[in-house]
Amino acid sequence: MIQRIAIGFVAIALLLGLLVYSQMRVEPLKVSGYVEADEIRLGSRVGGRVKAVHCQEGQAVTAGTLLLELEEFDLLARKAEATAQVAASEAELARLKNGFREEEIAQAQARVELLAAKHKMLVDGPRAREINAARARRDLAVAQVERAKLTYARLQDLFAQETGSVSRDEVDRSIEEVKVTEQTQRVREEELKLLEEGTRAEEITAAAAELKEAEQALKLFNAGNRSEDIAQAEAAVAAVQAALAAIEVQLNELQIRASVDGVVEAIELQPGDMVGMGTPVLSLMDTRTLWVRAYVPESRLNIAIDQEVRITTDSFTSESFRGKVTFISRQAEFTPRNAQTPEERSKQVFRIKVTLLDGLDKLRPGMAADVWLE
Repeated sequence: MIQRIAIGFVAIALLLGLLVYSQMRVEPLKVSGYVEADEIRLGSRVGGRVKAVHCQEGQAVTAGTLLLELEEFDLLARKAEATAQVAASEAELARLKNGFREEEIAQAQARVELLAAKHKMLVDGPRAREINAARARRDLAVAQVERAKLTYARLQDLFAQETGSVSRDEVDRSIEEVKVTEQTQRVREEELKLLEEGTRAEEITAAAAELKEAEQALKLFNAGNRSEDIAQAEAAVAAVQAALAAIEVQLNELQIRASVDGVVEAIELQPGDMVGMGTPVLSLMDTRTLWVRAYVPESRLNIAIDQEVRITTDSFTSESFRGKVTFISRQAEFTPRNAQTPEERSKQVFRIKVTLLDGLDKLRPGMAADVWLE
């Protein structure tokens, strides 16, 4: 009898314990949401006419895959021109840095020496030997005039006798010979006069100025190019290089590539279509990271960042996936409009973001998902 009573007490105690445990135990909270992913809208900063489309909607692509091309228009010609300008500017800079060639310096030195000798000759004036030579040339010219005149007189007399030994042409030629010799005499006399008078002051001044200019040029050759000229050439090189880089950036903008691994979500362009500058031309779904956006009641906000949770979906009923809480809103908001009853809509909730740790190869954006908060 006593044994039966004891067994009854034990059974009652177990029932009471189970009742208390069931009241204390917190059931896991299931919050619903949808699988989401980042949507990247790709475009070009330059715009233009579509040259080729290399992708289709729903196509999986990797980062760097060429998706769409725009026509180059005049960019290739501008690039060639800018490339030539860069080469010319760099060559000019190299020339300035290397300085003048030895041949150029030697040529400048020879010019200085030549002009110095010329200046000295003008300062010293004509030498006696030069004057004597000029006087001898003048005397020879005088003698030639006298001889030409005698010849003319003789031929004129013979022609006047009408013996036929002298023709009229011979007389005319003798007259021309007199004129030529007289002109030569005047030139020789002018040369002698200039030598006897010596060098004029303005000639010496002009020669001195020419010599000074040549000496300054030689000084510049020996000193090399100025640092200011080199700096200016370096700035010119930088400017044309920047212009070339800007054109290359524009050319790169004509090729629209996938920025991440993902799936082409939407594209509605064909070759020949016009695309505006900065206008998105296609959308790419980033499938590297998937998450579930859900809303947690204030009463169950005992979760923390980086807390792992379990995720289930209607598409894979026999599987569950791991997720991690990566965001908890700091501001409460009302239950989203898709709540079922007015009572639910009146409750305040906190938005959370649960990033999937696995299942990226199975789950797709837009799938319904349940997040289980233990």
